[in-house]
Amino acid sequence: MSKIITRFAPSPTGYLHIGGLRTALFNYLYARANGGKFLLRIEDTDLARNSTDAKEAIIQAFNWVGMDYDGEVVYQSQRFPLYQKYIDRLIKEGKAYYCYMQKEELDKNRKEAEARGQVWKYDNRYRDFNGAPPEGIKPVVRIKAPLEGEICFLDGVKGEVRVGAKELDDFIIARSDGTPTYNFVVTIDDALMGVTDVIRGDDHLSNTPKQIILYQALNFVIPRFYHVPMILNPQGQKLSKRDGAMSVMEYKNLGFLPQALLNFLVRLGWSHGDQEIFSMQEMLDFFNPNSLNSAPSAYSQEKLLWLNGHYLHTLSFEQLNALLPFYGAQIPVQCVQEILYPEIKERSKTLLEFVEILNACLAPVIMYDEKMRQKVRNDENIHLLREFMIYLESLKKSFENVQDAESEIATFADFQGIKTKTLFMPLRFALLGTPGGVGIAPLMAALGIQGTKERIESAIKNLEEE
Repeated sequence: MSKIITRFAPSPTGYLHIGGLRTALFNYLYARANGGKFLLRIEDTDLARNSTDAKEAIIQAFNWVGMDYDGEVVYQSQRFPLYQKYIDRLIKEGKAYYCYMQKEELDKNRKEAEARGQVWKYDNRYRDFNGAPPEGIKPVVRIKAPLEGEICFLDGVKGEVRVGAKELDDFIIARSDGTPTYNFVVTIDDALMGVTDVIRGDDHLSNTPKQIILYQALNFVIPRFYHVPMILNPQGQKLSKRDGAMSVMEYKNLGFLPQALLNFLVRLGWSHGDQEIFSMQEMLDFFNPNSLNSAPSAYSQEKLLWLNGHYLHTLSFEQLNALLPFYGAQIPVQCVQEILYPEIKERSKTLLEFVEILNACLAPVIMYDEKMRQKVRNDENIHLLREFMIYLESLKKSFENVQDAESEIATFADFQGIKTKTLFMPLRFALLGTPGGVGIAPLMAALGIQGTKERIESAIKNLEEE
């Protein structure tokens, strides 16, 4: 068996989305697991619609998720002379020809066919033309497609695919301005780059017979094809941005981890028993494109959040500290990390949530929840907060750990003759200003006696305001 060579070939007319990243992942896993090569090619022949930002975002996305590729990135826009060489060769060999039929006439014929309820096909009028070329008309170049028989191939996902020659026409391989068409450049590049296996979305299935015609005309080796069904939303419709069809780097901005996103994507269209959580090594060990599902997969935001929460919980303090500044977090001292990070991990599914909770713990309370304020705002709670602040001032040492803070809360409650839970709501209001958040004792341990007193004092002032 020859070395497996796969490729990912996005178009930089828009940002890389998760459907594209899934395709790249499948190609990456198959190549890497078999000691093969994984190539990256940017299909930027549409010069009018190309985006430099989109090109850069593709490379950024690969760097972020940690999928390396072999060799240099190939840009199709730099290979036009190469494509022209093969167009000239096909014309010289009589396998392609110049067509002088103008767009207006083509459009007219197409509309007339549609009016008759027929599927329009080019009528091959210039296929064997030997006359003088019409003056002033820049021709396109068409390939001579088979006039009879079938184009057949065995797809790794769809099974055997057969397309009758009557369903195809002599399609264009070079436009009138000389630029090559999509199917032509893809075939040339895949062949010259030695691609053995093409894993791509099934929206490309209709392109495959045309590309096979070109492989055969050029005597190139035809690769194996795997056409993967699209990712749909939970309602079975095309993904919209609301459903998750965002650019890959937007997932980073929203606080998702690359390992969670890859784990999520590998399960959209592939499975290994009932296993849900896969390390990269496990993906490499188990993935096989012959096991790809033939039915579409459904995107689930809940599952992605669950996976992201799982991977977030596994991060060490050092790993977290390397990631948090991207989201605007100030890294606290180590003793505070040891107290708060485990608490915040349990309450976070994304890095953004982690930072939001961390900032709420460490930054002075500016806004108090109004509904909570109305519940807490009475003489009894204000008195309790004052007494607790006085009690804290009497302590000779600060909290060394969470247990110290819990012990002092319990001691104060006993002294006041109340249950500890009676103190929780006014204390939570004072320390966080909101009903949710980390536990009271861990937060007090992180803030220390002085920090706790300052927040209580500010809260009392707020409660006493009219």
